[in-house]
Amino acid sequence: MDTKRWNIKNNETFHNQSIHEAAELITQGETVAFPTETVYGLGADATNESAVAKIFKAKGRPQDNPLIAHVATVEQLKRLVDNLPAYAEKLMKEFSPGPLTYVLPSNGMCADNVTAGLSTIGVRIPDHPIAQELLKLADVPVAAPSANLSGKPSPTTANHVWDDLNGRIAGLLDGGPTGVGLESTVIDCTQDIPIILRPGGITKEQLEDVVGPVMIDPGLANTKERPMSPGMKYKHYSPEVPLWLIEGAPEKLQSVIDREKQNGNRIGVLASRACAEQIQADEIISLGENIDEIAANLYEALRKFKQGDVDLIICEAFPEDGIGQAVMNRLRKASDI
Repeated sequence: MDTKRWNIKNNETFHNQSIHEAAELITQGETVAFPTETVYGLGADATNESAVAKIFKAKGRPQDNPLIAHVATVEQLKRLVDNLPAYAEKLMKEFSPGPLTYVLPSNGMCADNVTAGLSTIGVRIPDHPIAQELLKLADVPVAAPSANLSGKPSPTTANHVWDDLNGRIAGLLDGGPTGVGLESTVIDCTQDIPIILRPGGITKEQLEDVVGPVMIDPGLANTKERPMSPGMKYKHYSPEVPLWLIEGAPEKLQSVIDREKQNGNRIGVLASRACAEQIQADEIISLGENIDEIAANLYEALRKFKQGDVDLIICEAFPEDGIGQAVMNRLRKASDI
């Protein structure tokens, strides 16, 4: 199929016309990629089972991996769920719109292939003007996983989407680079105490400042159970070449680099700026000075290493404070050791 690409300009008339066309495609049962504040999403009408099936086909995504439904307002969110605990409403007042997904009891309005047959549904309200306008114009909940081929690094620019899905989807709204760079935090709101199912743009500490104790689901490390949330079960975010995650000082990374170069491998490195300045390899990408910059730059960097340029990526392990927990969650899923 031909994929239509709208480059959103400052021209307000063009901007509105493009999003109107994209919203029309969604209401007609087609798939459209669009920017959010986290990564680009691939959207389809969440109430239309055949439309949602096109997401799985385009991405090559496993059918038992649930999708997140995106809505524009809390009122629209409430139309999809059976029960909203008081602590979830507190979190919504503080963090929505924003990079926080709520897992709640589904009332069945969304198609079964959105929830992967579960009794719960993940819903979020994105904080991006293009996403907000698209959702308002479509006037349906929009199921939207990341707009990439399944298993590859998530897309933080429209070009990433184009590289993966051109010819597989109906449309792409190009709104420039995204902000947070990592997917939303997913939190289970079906229990007395909220449980983080996937770390992301909102940290455990931020959540606890609003509602008190928050648990981390043991399923984050369990690959056998049926996933309640996207990103819990399968290998994700993988670059084209193997990635090794190495803990320790720059000297430790350098020793691994030197050993693998002696084995005839060309080595690429992902590291913080401070670490990158202390090591030598065939290609080095600095992810930034602090963990927020590292999070924002991670997926772009993972996509830069191509087969034929390097044989192995050595990546620095980062402290798991704040959003560092989400960074390390993604790197562990991308790594081979």
